[in-house]
Amino acid sequence: MRSMKGRDFLVTSDFTKEELTAMLKKSMEMKADVKCGRYVQPYLKGKTVILLFQKPSTRTRISFDVGVHQLGGHPIYLSWNELQLGRGETIADTGRTFDCYADGIVARVFKHTDLETMAKVAKAPVINALSDTSHPCQALGDALTIIEKKGKIEGTRVTFVGDGNDNVCRSLAEIVVQLGGKMTIASPRKYMPPEDFIEKVKGLSSQGASIDLTEDPVSAVKDSDVIYTDVWTSMGLEKEAEERRATLKPYQLNAQLMSSAPQDAIVMHCLPAHRGEEITDEVVDGKNSVVWDQAENRLHAQKGIMALLL
Repeated sequence: MRSMKGRDFLVTSDFTKEELTAMLKKSMEMKADVKCGRYVQPYLKGKTVILLFQKPSTRTRISFDVGVHQLGGHPIYLSWNELQLGRGETIADTGRTFDCYADGIVARVFKHTDLETMAKVAKAPVINALSDTSHPCQALGDALTIIEKKGKIEGTRVTFVGDGNDNVCRSLAEIVVQLGGKMTIASPRKYMPPEDFIEKVKGLSSQGASIDLTEDPVSAVKDSDVIYTDVWTSMGLEKEAEERRATLKPYQLNAQLMSSAPQDAIVMHCLPAHRGEEITDEVVDGKNSVVWDQAENRLHAQKGIMALLL
């Protein structure tokens, strides 16, 4: 396996199964060290990482900030509007400027093409902290959580219920199929991922992996090992909120839907949860929920990414 040092992390499909497995192994080592009280692992000693956030964030911002500190580096948090970006400077010129000062760039943006532009002009690795089409850091943390709870991803049946074209769902589908799992997306036809994306995911498939689509959430969860949901209205789509609530109501992850799932199926949500919309209190706080383990694993997964790339 070639070194990953200096590479960008924009989508998981840019990496092989072997490389993703190496990231997960490194993440597990990071987590084990923290559990043993070894908080500082000096992979980023003397290095600076810029955290550029165009969108609001809780878990992503905190986990990257803490992660850079725990790796011995110096994080600099910047919001879009406090930079010249807010006054019309191009993303390319901003990326070139970051490259003058920083060893790594973590960016959370609306348009995925902005990440691609920054990655093209900057020599420092660019890490996608969320875009309109993907959330690969969340996906790696989710993969770490599934492995912890189910032992493996190969052959594991993962079902996403809700907006199938959601950036979290897309990245989850990619990594599950890349690592040999069986992915099912239960979504209204209107919110299914586009055909070209499905064909791309099928092309990533290893032996035994699969991706299936259905409009029936009950049949989708019936044999699932993992049941995942996300907010119905992503940032930037607030004008569609009322329509989305009406269309996606049958896809709410509640006790009735969970009664059709195996008793040992785990429930995942990337958070924040809009309680009473895509998921109910009794499920997100229930015995099958692993959402807080997921939230913690964002820290360790991102440290694994940064240790190998930066």
